[in-house]
Amino acid sequence: MRTAAQQQSGRATSSSAEGAPEGHPPERTRRNLLVIAIYQVIARTGWIFKTETIIMPAVLDAVADAGFLRGMLPVLARFGQSLPPLVVAGPLARMPLKKWALVTTTLAVALCFGLLAIAWSLFAGGHPFLLAGIYLTIYAIFAVCNGLNLLVMATLHGKLIPVASRGRLMVLSTTVGSVTAIAAAIVLLGPWLEAGESAFDKIFLATAVFFAVAAVVPLMINEPPTLLERDTSPTQPTASLRAAVQSWREMLAADHGLARLCLVATFFSVALFLFPHYQAFARDRLGTQLPSLLTWVVVQNVATGLASVIAGPATDRRGTRIVLVVLMACSGLTPLVVVVLSLLPHATAGQLFWLVYVPLGINPILMRTFSNAALELAPDLAAQPRYVSLVGVALAAPFVVSPFVGSLVDLIGFRPVFLGGAGVIGLGVAAAIGLPEPRER
Repeated sequence: MRTAAQQQSGRATSSSAEGAPEGHPPERTRRNLLVIAIYQVIARTGWIFKTETIIMPAVLDAVADAGFLRGMLPVLARFGQSLPPLVVAGPLARMPLKKWALVTTTLAVALCFGLLAIAWSLFAGGHPFLLAGIYLTIYAIFAVCNGLNLLVMATLHGKLIPVASRGRLMVLSTTVGSVTAIAAAIVLLGPWLEAGESAFDKIFLATAVFFAVAAVVPLMINEPPTLLERDTSPTQPTASLRAAVQSWREMLAADHGLARLCLVATFFSVALFLFPHYQAFARDRLGTQLPSLLTWVVVQNVATGLASVIAGPATDRRGTRIVLVVLMACSGLTPLVVVVLSLLPHATAGQLFWLVYVPLGINPILMRTFSNAALELAPDLAAQPRYVSLVGVALAAPFVVSPFVGSLVDLIGFRPVFLGGAGVIGLGVAAAIGLPEPRER
């Protein structure tokens, strides 16, 4: 366990590395910011074809419409972003060049969706149980690859992008990415959704192609291995779950700010395991059809882009705490909007259901803000992957109950579940108000 003096020294070292000219030469920073932004724009364009709040649960419902199975999607997604990154965080910190890990994980994501495209073309329409099993299995593998990918990207942010430039990177990548994603959705996704379930394999294939292209971009990152000595700190855990959990407990005991951030992330996770049920509510109770998904996807991406324009500069100027509080409060409106719409006539509610995806579009920005807060709380560069992975574990912890929430939706209906979820998110907002501002520490 690190002493308070060691932590203070580590923070001073990290701040110096991130703010001093020798740590981030302007030319290198500009290049890396541009390259990482290009990577994220391409990945975000591919992501719109598999939007996890809309497309992925709708595909699963087309195979087997069951709340329990739908509830498995958030479980698998959160598992992939929790335990695997926690185990890999130590070895990742010791890697002298982390861009190769970004290339590898991005290619792995592309491969997963290529396999999904093949599976759908082979088994759709005739083998629902087999296809559902294959779908969930490949999705689980994707979740692990995506979780590792997010950890690597966050680590590269901490190593290559100064603290005061991370908001600018968020604005650049998210706004441009939203525009290209919306264009791709209108040109390609719209006609495929009109074609119905027979075109799902094309949707998966498009995702695979975009991620394969994105995997080439990190090769242009200017990542000097100058921080190898710092990354090979003996405080790094070995690549085992037991050692990772022990490191987890030590970090929580030593850093109360990190512990509170993890508590806030745990409350917020409720917002994430409610999202597969929104489109199911619209379909089952309001009678919306598959082409409606295009409108929701576009609205969600517009909201994400607009939120980044506000949240990015605010993060650079005011810090992460106030941004985290405001974004969580806005995100908590999502289930309440669904409840209000449920009180309207079905035809009217169906036409207005796109309103649900306005606050829901804030979630990607909020996830990035959680990651940035973890990076800033870390005492040194070597600890950053562990801090980010630990917040990922906190986001995933409540997801063991997600399938049962899906079953509860089938049992008592959508409205009570959504109201309860909004209440839990509200508790998270209250807890976030007491977070420390990392830059004041």
